Amino acid sequence: MRHISRLAGAALATAFAFGAHAQEALPVAMKAIPHELSPWSMFMAADIVVKAVMVGLAFASLATWTVFIAKSVEISRAKSALRRGLAATAQALSVAEAHDRDPGGSVLGDFLVAAEHEEALSAAVGAEGRTLERAGSRFAEIVRAEQRAIRRGMGVLATIGSTAPFVGLFGTVWGIMNSFIGISKSQTTNLAVVAPGIAEALLATAIGLVAAIPAVIIYNHFTRTSAGYLDIVGQASGAATRLLSRDLERGERRGFARAAE
Repeated sequence: MRHISRLAGAALATAFAFGAHAQEALPVAMKAIPHELSPWSMFMAADIVVKAVMVGLAFASLATWTVFIAKSVEISRAKSALRRGLAATAQALSVAEAHDRDPGGSVLGDFLVAAEHEEALSAAVGAEGRTLERAGSRFAEIVRAEQRAIRRGMGVLATIGSTAPFVGLFGTVWGIMNSFIGISKSQTTNLAVVAPGIAEALLATAIGLVAAIPAVIIYNHFTRTSAGYLDIVGQASGAATRLLSRDLERGERRGFARAAE
């Protein structure tokens, strides 16, 4: 019995000594583990490269929502102004009358000004025969300019949507690489030591997806809405063409009447 008691006491003493030694030998990395693994604490504990990636992706997300708000207001105003102009000039009998009725603020005014200008130039040089064709060329230039204007800013969305996941993945790879370097230095595979560094790295990918997914959705949304707006622009071009055609035919009839007299 005494022998067993001595062995038990020696084992207990060894266990206490081992526990004290293990406590003293805790890796520095484990002592530095943050108590709270919130996104902000992980960001503050991340490597400088990973931080730069996260900040860049945050600015990209801000740019996405800025473009969304700006383009939404722009397209909405342009559609409303153009529809008001088409409604106001629907019963006009000439380009000049339509120009007087047009409330302004839309591309319809550009079509009417171009029609009046081409009509005046053709009459000045006595080349009324192909006025409609030359006016159509002007209208096509106005439509192309409107296409460029309405798509301005959408390239930013396309770039963010296609590159943000890869930028976030770069931050993740860099962070995990640093985590493995820290593991090799601390000489431990304890999950409590490994997990924070990997979580910080994965946060970069998460932010990349947060920036990319809305950018892709918003880009597709504006692709549809801009196509709808450009369809109304085509209607305005057609309306101006019809008005100019009436003016030209009216002028030809007047010329025939004068010649008959």
